[in-house]
Amino acid sequence: MDKILKGKVALVTGGSRGLGAAIAETLAHLGADIAITYVSSSAKADAVVAKLQAKGAKAVAIQSDQADNAAARPLIEQVTSRFGKLDILVNNAAIVVKGQTVDDPNLDVEALDRLWQINVMGVIATTRAAAPVLSDGGRIVFIGSLNGTHSLMPGVADYAGSKAALNGYARGIARDLGPRNITVNVVQPGAMPTDMMVEALGSTTAPEAFLDMHPIRRIATLEEVSALVAFLAGPNGAYLTGGVHNVAGGLGI
Repeated sequence: MDKILKGKVALVTGGSRGLGAAIAETLAHLGADIAITYVSSSAKADAVVAKLQAKGAKAVAIQSDQADNAAARPLIEQVTSRFGKLDILVNNAAIVVKGQTVDDPNLDVEALDRLWQINVMGVIATTRAAAPVLSDGGRIVFIGSLNGTHSLMPGVADYAGSKAALNGYARGIARDLGPRNITVNVVQPGAMPTDMMVEALGSTTAPEAFLDMHPIRRIATLEEVSALVAFLAGPNGAYLTGGVHNVAGGLGI
């Protein structure tokens, strides 16, 4: 495959595991140099960096907690100091809280407040810090969730709300940055074999009843979702902006 991202620098938040790691590997395979963030697992982050370097990419892992808004600017400064620029921002880092309905007397409000801080305010802080230094013609991709536009099950109101908030924010950012030819899009996966799926469904094996909701009766692979991110980040995605793109096998249609 052509190195269509050769010379580009990408930051993938939450890139030490799951979908973030898969996105980082796909972008590196296409020639980009990569920065990833992690919160606590330096060993996992270092393992991802080693894979990226094996693909010929320059790569670095940066410890940064998205729950702390003040961490956003130093993060972007580290990336631009290390690589000299930033072309692609993939806002991937997020958490999910195991489902409780809003009327549950034992509702874990503290955990849900942290979810909003990481999934929304932390993403906004990172985007605000990155926007002034992002290269003209650059790319911003938000990793949302099909729950952001479809209420698939009870017990996900706060998670769904946090992802829906990103959809509106991304459209506004697309307006703001369009004059610089910076595209802004949201990728909404359905279920994928990640730790987050375990939190939501209890396993990386989807229940039969859940699969029955899909016209294409399986969950997504990480590679399928990463491929769409790479398309939006590449030259062929230059005229797509302000969009919300589902990768969910028809779930919710």
